[in-house]
Amino acid sequence: MARTVKGPFLPVLLACALLAGCPAQYRRQADDVAYRIVKDEQKGALGKSEAFTIEPPSETLRRRLLEAQGLPYSGPASLGSDKLDRIKHWPEKEVSPTTAGDGEAGVTVPADAPLTLTLTDALQVAARNNRDYQTRKEDVFRAALALDLERNEFRYLFFSTPEATYSDDRGQDQRAVRGLVGSPDAKVTQKLKTGAEYSFQLAFDLAKLLTQNDASSLGMLADASISIPLLKGAGEHIVTEPLTQAQRDVVYALYSLERFRRTLAVRVASEYLGVLQQLDQVVNAEENYHSLSDGAKRARRLADAGRLPEVQVDQARQDELRARNRWISAQQAYAGRLDSFKTTLGLPTDANIKLDPSALEKLAEAAKRATAAETGYQPASQPASEPADQPASQPASGPADQPASQPASGPADQPTSQPASGPASQPASAPANQPAGGNGGSVLAEGPGGTKSPDQTSPGPLELQPDAAIRVALSERLDLRTAQGEVYDAQRQVVVAADALKAGLTLKGSGSTGASRGVGSADQPNAELLPQWGSYSASLLLDLPLERTAERNAYRNSFVALERAVRSVQDLEDQIKLEIRNALRALLEAREAASIQAQAVTLAQRRVESTKLFLQAGRAEIRDVLDAQEALVSAQDALSAALVDYRVSELELQRDMDVLEIDEKGLWREYQPPKDTAGK
Repeated sequence: MARTVKGPFLPVLLACALLAGCPAQYRRQADDVAYRIVKDEQKGALGKSEAFTIEPPSETLRRRLLEAQGLPYSGPASLGSDKLDRIKHWPEKEVSPTTAGDGEAGVTVPADAPLTLTLTDALQVAARNNRDYQTRKEDVFRAALALDLERNEFRYLFFSTPEATYSDDRGQDQRAVRGLVGSPDAKVTQKLKTGAEYSFQLAFDLAKLLTQNDASSLGMLADASISIPLLKGAGEHIVTEPLTQAQRDVVYALYSLERFRRTLAVRVASEYLGVLQQLDQVVNAEENYHSLSDGAKRARRLADAGRLPEVQVDQARQDELRARNRWISAQQAYAGRLDSFKTTLGLPTDANIKLDPSALEKLAEAAKRATAAETGYQPASQPASEPADQPASQPASGPADQPASQPASGPADQPTSQPASGPASQPASAPANQPAGGNGGSVLAEGPGGTKSPDQTSPGPLELQPDAAIRVALSERLDLRTAQGEVYDAQRQVVVAADALKAGLTLKGSGSTGASRGVGSADQPNAELLPQWGSYSASLLLDLPLERTAERNAYRNSFVALERAVRSVQDLEDQIKLEIRNALRALLEAREAASIQAQAVTLAQRRVESTKLFLQAGRAEIRDVLDAQEALVSAQDALSAALVDYRVSELELQRDMDVLEIDEKGLWREYQPPKDTAGK
């Protein structure tokens, strides 16, 4: 009966002792490799290299809001992975690594006041807290690690598996033969890009009997082998295909991340301005309610004096109630839209946050100046404020007169954009076909159909000629580059699939010298490495292409995949053209709408003032005042929406053209189009 016990040999025990705590070291090594790959691929794919990390900051804005504002949360995971408790057998001292410092520099949480975020702050917060953005960064990181793994296939690989064996063999004569065999070894392998693979192994055996004469012997064995494909599987383009694809996957992941950053920046800006637009509607609704409330009181006094029928008092009261309902609905819509925006930023929806209305105020102030210059009428208004503040008036009318398409260090430098301002009005005596004055924009003139269609007489800075904008988009769109690259990938797969149909012819060679030792040969002399006493062999292995059903089908499917990739490029190209044309149409529509609503607000304010005077003089009914007030609040909301629509359309056009540059902090630098590409 034989009993064999295998266990770690002394070198293994020493190695494990020396490598205690190595998981953290391995993680750091993986980080170094992945970040180096990302940095190198950034230069080639994007023409720039910037800071990249997937580690969260040690202090996030989300965590600070939860703690500083005393918000409820479900557990440690709500604060971040570094706040988790270490479970049993956790391999490192830290639960999760973090980067030093705060991810949102300059954003401080007040102790007893809401946190006010500018558009610049919002972009930086989204870059650090948006969960989808973090996932895209991790996709890049994982693609880099996959590339490193493919590169590892062509490196020198060293293996060592020392073994110690204790044997206790008792034969029929009940005599025990005990022995100990130590077998350290070392093996080196490498795969070449030509397809050749070779390995070399050197093993030692130290066999010692623990009974009888305590004999011992040293065994040495050297072994080498090589395999060279000559037909199927030969050639660098076949052998390195997985490596090539892994490298391209990193590039695609970088393209996807960069594209997502631009999309996220536009989304944040769009939602930010959308929240401010909703806030402006709250202000308009509140002012409308107060105005109608005052009107109802005046109607009551006039009715008491016998100057107004009772039915008109009821009409005024009904409109007052409707205005109050609109005000309350606007407040709730604003709160819901603000909460949704917090989710986009990756912040708690119950955090006490408000937005800085300066971005919308600058649009409104520029619109006021444009309207005053064109009409000579200056409406009395104030910038929008939070609902809890003193009620403020609507944003001033008119399209903004300063484009934000100029390059800037961030949204805070140039947060506003302008719809190219158009004429607000013209003298009644002006000819019907004469364009109104001003600095350009829509031309409302008589034509064959009664009015002249909107045109590109004075376009905004980003209202490019469609062909020029499409050409820029087709050359800059990163997702289109990815789709075109996937066509090349599919072509390579056709080549690889065709190679699998070939006959296989492999040249193999091996050689070994020396001898191993065990308990049964412990009394033999020590082995020696003598090449002249070695064993050598060479062979040719032929794999005839008699059965290639799977390979045949794979080859045919590779052509199907190629056609799909080509169709994907065609579909994406058409979608890009559609997006660009729609974006340019949206710019034109928003510019015209801003010009029209500027006139509408001016006329509505004038109408409200005049009908109030007529009502006091007994020359108008209360319904005239109510209708004028309703027209005013509708025009105010429409103007605010048009100004926001134009600004968002500018950003969306830059996003669709892939010319909006976003840095790692989330700040943008806007596109400056050549002058000769503007619409005419």
